[in-house]
Amino acid sequence: MPTTSSRRATVTSAADTAPAAPKAKRDRTHYLYIAVIVAVAIGIAVGLAAPDFAVELKPIGTGFVNLIKMMISPIIFCTIVLGIGSVRKAAKVGAVGGIALLYFTIMSLVALGIGLVVGNILEPGTGLAVTDAIKDAGHAQVDGEAKDTATFLLGIIPTTIVSAFTEGEVLQTLLIALLAGFALQAMGPAGQPVLRGVEHIQRLVFRILAMVMWAAPIGAFGAMAAVVGSAGVDALKSLAVLMLGFYVTCFLFVFIVLGILLRVVAGLNILTLFKYLGREFLLILSTSSSESALPRLIAKMEHLGISKPVVGITVPTGYSFNLDGTMIYMTMASLFIADAMGTPMSVGEQIPLLLFLFVASKGAAGVTGAGMATLAGGLQSHKPALVDGIGLIVGIDRFMSEARALTNFAGNAVATVLIGTWTKEIDRGRVDQVLAGQIPFDEKTLLDDGGEGGESGDAQADIPEQGGEKELAKA
Repeated sequence: MPTTSSRRATVTSAADTAPAAPKAKRDRTHYLYIAVIVAVAIGIAVGLAAPDFAVELKPIGTGFVNLIKMMISPIIFCTIVLGIGSVRKAAKVGAVGGIALLYFTIMSLVALGIGLVVGNILEPGTGLAVTDAIKDAGHAQVDGEAKDTATFLLGIIPTTIVSAFTEGEVLQTLLIALLAGFALQAMGPAGQPVLRGVEHIQRLVFRILAMVMWAAPIGAFGAMAAVVGSAGVDALKSLAVLMLGFYVTCFLFVFIVLGILLRVVAGLNILTLFKYLGREFLLILSTSSSESALPRLIAKMEHLGISKPVVGITVPTGYSFNLDGTMIYMTMASLFIADAMGTPMSVGEQIPLLLFLFVASKGAAGVTGAGMATLAGGLQSHKPALVDGIGLIVGIDRFMSEARALTNFAGNAVATVLIGTWTKEIDRGRVDQVLAGQIPFDEKTLLDDGGEGGESGDAQADIPEQGGEKELAKA
């Protein structure tokens, strides 16, 4: 019989010879977002201390946003093609799109209504003087790029299939992706090799995006310095009432209207969802562009447990049709300008103007400075006398664009969860696990494929299958 000491020696020997457990790779991306926060603070300081120099840094921020934008079209294409190509019933995709457009229309009208009420209560433009310089600045904002509805609808059709990618038009890419997805769906087994090829391209595109994100601190510094340097403290003080009212209105819309909807329909706490999307909100805050977070929103909504078709249709469409922050902005800005011009509008005048802007805003997708361009174009067409007053808000437009972008992003994130719930294309068990931090998002690949070079099988085995995709496969 072996003695106690010999048993101990055997155990010790076994422990020495056993292979060491592989060390878990550390997620270093949290350093990236700490660097973004530091860069934003430095950008604000530079903007206040040396405004002229800070304005010259604008191309740095613009360059980073352009790097993100160049990834949007291929990501949307791959996501939608993979989602629709694996669905057997095309009617399911049509149902998702119909529900999404109906929801977007209703929420846009709700946002307009809230902005209308708050704008009439605050009357922030009363007592301001409109000088000749302000009038000139206002007329300069009437941008020929702001499209009317007919031009917008025709613009959805690309010149060629390839031009949908080269011109960076989200809705053109969406159209081509839908056609390709339905075509692969009709091909059946013959289309499987193409789908596998698109899947590999998607992995490549997301890996490139993860590499680009490491330039975020530099882009955030340049963008924030330019904004602070161009606006200055004086502009902020004189228009603080409008800015504060707009931010409060956006806050109330997001946390009361969207928060209640999310709780009632999906049973989720909006703060928990926003915590999961915290890095995307920080990215938008530092770049003043909701488009900078569009690719990551697609990846994170799929990781959350919502099926690919719902994510692929809802998110890109929402970025053109579900602009809640822009709706609130145009409402309050219109009332502000009318008051400042000494010609306050009655409710009977406000409603037709806002309905006109509601339609016109759908033609603003992809236009740089879409909120200001659409507002200027809408006033020029519907109430030209108010164009003179647009110059009053030029100085703070970039600060207000941050609230617009954050609200638009929040609205589209919530919309994706709601539409996934209504169409039963969401895995609630996975949602709870992801939001609880039990299934972390892979910041390195932005996909649930587990590892380097397509080593996906073992890493994904422990992750529950997304309910939406499972249901779609049965359809």
